[in-house]
Amino acid sequence: MTPLQLRPHQQRILDALQTASKGCVYCPTGGGKTLAMITDLQRRLDASERPLTVVVVAPRILLANQLCSEFLEMIADVNVLHVHSGETEHRSTTKSDHISFYNAVCKDLGAHQLIFTTYHSLHRIVDAGINIDVSYFDEAHNATQKSHFVGVAGTSLSSDNAYFFTATPRYSRKSWGRGMNNTLVFGNDLINVPAPELMNNGSIIPPKVSSLEVDETRTKHNAHEVDRNNIIRIIDDLDGVGKVLVAAPSTRIIWNMLARTDAIHQLRKRGYDVLHITSKHGAYVNQTKVGREEFFNTLTEWGKDPSRKFVLFHYSILSEGINVPGLTHTILLRQLPVIEMAQTIGRVIRLDRSDAADIASGAITPGKFEMYRKPCGNVIVPLHSKGAAATIKRLQAITDIIFEQGMPAIGYIND
Repeated sequence: MTPLQLRPHQQRILDALQTASKGCVYCPTGGGKTLAMITDLQRRLDASERPLTVVVVAPRILLANQLCSEFLEMIADVNVLHVHSGETEHRSTTKSDHISFYNAVCKDLGAHQLIFTTYHSLHRIVDAGINIDVSYFDEAHNATQKSHFVGVAGTSLSSDNAYFFTATPRYSRKSWGRGMNNTLVFGNDLINVPAPELMNNGSIIPPKVSSLEVDETRTKHNAHEVDRNNIIRIIDDLDGVGKVLVAAPSTRIIWNMLARTDAIHQLRKRGYDVLHITSKHGAYVNQTKVGREEFFNTLTEWGKDPSRKFVLFHYSILSEGINVPGLTHTILLRQLPVIEMAQTIGRVIRLDRSDAADIASGAITPGKFEMYRKPCGNVIVPLHSKGAAATIKRLQAITDIIFEQGMPAIGYIND
């Protein structure tokens, strides 16, 4: 394999992983955590004289499939198993005895094995009783959920090496609780990559938080109508092409907004495609229901097309991990917890592809945002109540912590 070109902060992550068999890596969204994982794994595969069993954990099936594609673009000669329900082109199972059998076959054949799973299905691997050489936990703040923690702890303790990657750690008030400050399960903090460094080296762009003053009173009965009006107002104020992510308050409001108002008609009239995805109703592209693979292929294609405009509605599904290229704006229609708010900001701070290419060629100076086609990621909050005012205040505080002070936004759990 051709050696990968790492940025200095990615090399520091790689170096940090070699200092301990277990630990946490904190790096902002867009900082290239996945590339660091892949490079670390390739180093281990190249150095090993025996077949390795490697587990990669993601919060959702969509992200597990995305990670699998990214790993296999750079790593060859490995067997792949998925442990989760849902679609995948690779061999998959959720039966512990099948996992154990497949692992034994790989060992007998002398073949490296990559297992992609979700936090929800992780306990199936623990129940299989296999020995894990290295495990990588992506979006590792999810590991602290009560329903996930037993599987995470079991996997960590049965892995020779275990590493936890996130932009937004979640701690417990108790050192022995479910938080990422439980060193028995999560190890010590290995490295924190500050967001200002990533902005200065051309990896990400800063967010720009703004508000929309709203006169209408929003109630549970008219929420879908008020949200429709706010979105159209914001769209009408956009300059040029917008690729807009809408974080909706609920699946019901998305459905009512799109089915009971003229939102789709108005957006289409303005030249915008309309996409929406929820766990309950599935994925839609311009009112046509599609499979999730087709949905994300379409989203990736349109995200890379500089002339394409779209509005993408979701409830929770796209707030973390999933790479949606080209997003220029996100609209927050609901109050979010600290971590989900920080993760949502992370969706829009990735560079424009042309800017990234110009930085690589030297045509644009890294960190000189006025030279960028996309100088910032826009985060917009409609202000129609005291609660919304508190939301934007919290949002600004979070952006200051991450992008000014260079610290991760930490959430806390109650054990």
